[in-house]
Order: sequence, then structure tokens, then C-alpha cells
Amino acid sequence: MTFERLLASIGCECPKELQGREASGIFTDSAKVKKNGIFVCIRGEKNDGHDYVGQAIKAGADVIVAENVRGMREGGAALTLVNNTRLCASLLYNEWFLRPADEMKIIGITGTNGKTSVASMLKAIFEGAGYSCALIGTLGVWCGEERIDGTALSAKNLTTPEPEELYAYLACIKERGVEFVFMEVSSHALSQCRTSAIEFDCAVFTNLSAEHLDFHKDMESYYSAKEKLFTQSRRAVVNADDAAGRRLIRFLEREQKNFLSCSTIKGDLCALYEARKGEEGIEYILKTQNAEHRVSLPNFAGEFQVMNSLEAIAVASFYGISRELAVDALLKMPTVCGRLERVVCDKQKIDIFIDYAHTPDALERVLKSLRASKREESRIVLVFGCGGDRDKGKRREMGQIASLLADTVIITSDNSRSEDPNAIIADILKGINKEKQYTVIVDRREAIERAIKEYTRSGDILLLAGKGHERYEISKNGVRAFDEREIIRQVYEDLE
Repeated sequence: MTFERLLASIGCECPKELQGREASGIFTDSAKVKKNGIFVCIRGEKNDGHDYVGQAIKAGADVIVAENVRGMREGGAALTLVNNTRLCASLLYNEWFLRPADEMKIIGITGTNGKTSVASMLKAIFEGAGYSCALIGTLGVWCGEERIDGTALSAKNLTTPEPEELYAYLACIKERGVEFVFMEVSSHALSQCRTSAIEFDCAVFTNLSAEHLDFHKDMESYYSAKEKLFTQSRRAVVNADDAAGRRLIRFLEREQKNFLSCSTIKGDLCALYEARKGEEGIEYILKTQNAEHRVSLPNFAGEFQVMNSLEAIAVASFYGISRELAVDALLKMPTVCGRLERVVCDKQKIDIFIDYAHTPDALERVLKSLRASKREESRIVLVFGCGGDRDKGKRREMGQIASLLADTVIITSDNSRSEDPNAIIADILKGINKEKQYTVIVDRREAIERAIKEYTRSGDILLLAGKGHERYEISKNGVRAFDEREIIRQVYEDLE
């Protein structure tokens, strides 16, 4: 692809000496630059690409895209000044991969919790309606039933990939004839302009609670990042039960955007409270202005899945998929990996759930759902920890929630990264009610083993919170394979 075409995509003129010449690629890592390449200077949390311009030029970069430089030429490379290099990186990669999103309908899902469940439900519904679908998110990149982003054992998997990977995945997905892409869009991705080259056909807002404040600093900045998705979308579906959702609805009304509201009280799509609980899974009545439908999710646990399914059905209605077809697809849908996923264990007759809950709001929702559905004599045993190098402010709060809603709490490690696991646990203990039953078992494998063997009895519920779909554990020593389902299986083999 020519330098002219690429630079035109970011609104810049191509120097005469480069006109008609082919570029070798777009690069944001100076160590990967090739001759005739374009190097885009990105400011990261630890490194600044502007400090590596010289290295990029020595490697053969012909164009440097930067926010600040001295002079207009340096070392023979053409210097292109822009206001936002992250935005330019997305536009350049999008052009390089021939604007793949333009030929598909992209549905973006954002919010603190629920993104993965909503995206998975949408994929099930649209595939049930006969469409070819792909999913990009926390569970990886999937085309139909095939994962196309490599191994699941990767600590680098982002909810929304960096532009170099994102637009490459979209190009691969387009080549496979996909019609709909359901993409989880994180606040980090929105703040860093990773998806800025995409015009979303529809955007979904799930909810907003305190998370990533180490990055966003305050809730206002966090909300603003989420709102950005809806400026890039033709239409929207919004959780009207959430305070931030109601604020977003006012924004959509001002912008005269087409949207549907979902609610358990009053909305375009409404779930009736009195029909919510079934003996197995979840049941509720979906009410719209003109009709009522019974929705059954036999393979799902957790009341929060009511709103997730409402939003998925609302999106489907934008594309002419009948409520009956959507409801039938959800009826047949299996549990989403790591989202209050029930692990069947018959030996001791205890219910074991694995969930990704790693925020105070998510942990509270999951524990409340389990308390609401458990048998009177059942106890809830919780195994959880908090991630290292992440928002420290939530640790104490999660300890408080654990003590309040679980009968027994086992505090352990969860991706401690560069931090000392004992220091993270000490922060959690500040919120633990010392009069309630709790213990500390730093090694997570040992914590799971002892929870099953020593801390649960017949009829109890065991919740392993924090890791969900993850098949790895991150510590100072690096990344190691760690699958809670496999650990549970091994424990039960030992009990035989």
C-alpha cells in the first residue's frame, strides 16, 4: 500500500519523495520497524515512543508520526506532526487492512460488568437466526466455533485488542464471510482510541461501577470513556436501571439517536419481577408495549443475567429477529465460560461455581444471586483474591462484601503480578469482619483443594471468584498454566 494512501487516511500530505512508493507496514514498536515502514510514536504508561525515533530511523522507517518533534525532518525520515498518535495508529491500521469493519455490522458492548455474557448471548441469537457471526472480547476472538487468536494461555489477552491486532482480526473475520461481529469494548480501548476507526452499527451499555480508577482516576472520566462508544454508533441499547445508563439515555435523546431502554421497572423492554425465579436457572416475563414472552435461561444462574438477556433481545429486535426466535436461542444456550459457571460435582453433593467477579459490584451481584437461590440450610463458601498492579482501593471493599454475603471466606492469590501476594491479602483483610469465619491460604490451588475437602459439607455452595475463564496465573515468576476446572477434577479424583 502506498505512503500516499496511508497518510491520506490520517489527513496528512505525503512528501513528494515518497509519492508512489509502497510502505512495508505500520509499526508502534521501534524494535519491529522494517525498511520503508511508518513508525507511530505512542505514549504508554512506562515508555514513550517519541524517545525511540532515532532507533526507528536506523531500522529504516521512512515516516515518523509524532505529536511533538524538533523540526520537520530528522535523519532522512519524513516527520508528520499530529494531535493524537493513538488515533492515527487506529486509522492507519484500519487502512492497511483495507477497512475491514466497513463490510460487516459491528455491535459494541461496553460497561463494567456483563459485556462477555451479552456478547455471547448475541452470538447465540444471531447464529440461531442463520447469520454468520464472530466475537471479539475477554474470551478471545471467535469465528463461529473456531478460536482464531491462538492459545487461551495468554496473560496479554485484552478485552479489546490493540489496533495492530484488532484490525488484523477484523480483516481475517471479513475474509470468512462474517456478517455480524459482537465486540466487547473496554474503557481503556475507548480512551486510547483503539476502536476509533470503526463505525458501530449498534452499541450496548450494561452498567457502571467503580473499576479501573487507577487508570481513569475518577468515575466521571470512566463514564466519559464509555459514552464515547455511543458517539460512534448509529443506535443503542441501554440498561435504564443503572444510574449511568439513565444519564446515557439523556445524552442519546439530546443527540437524537435511535435507542431502546431495558429495565426491570419501566423501559422499552421490561422484565417482570414476579416471574424471575425458576427452580432451575432463570425465568422471567419479557414485556414490551405490544406483547409478553416467557424467557427461560435453564443453564444460567444469577439475577444479573436477566438484564444481560434483555439487552441481547433488544439488539436482535433492531435487525428483525423475532422475540420468539431470540427467546428460543437463549433457551438452548449453554452457560458462558467463567460467568457463574456451574461445575458439576456429585460426590459430596455441593454446587461449585466459577465466576470472573473481580470488582466489588460484580462480587456483590454474584453472592446476592447465590444467596437468593440457595436452599435454606446451604452455606456459601467463597474463595477469592484481588489482582496485583491494579486498583488497590477496591480490595478493602471486596473484603467487606465477602464477609457480609458469604458464610465462610477463604482469601487467596489472584494474579499478584509484580506485587507480594501477602501485601494484597493484607489490604483485603482490612475489610474482613474478624467475627465472621475466614482464613488465609495464599496458594490458590491449595485454597481450592482445602475448600472442597475441609470447608464445605453436603448441600453447600462453593464460589471461586476472580479468574473465571482464565487458564493462567500471573506472579513475579511469570505466567503459569492454572485451570480451576482441572484442579477441581483432580481433587475429586483424589477423593475417590
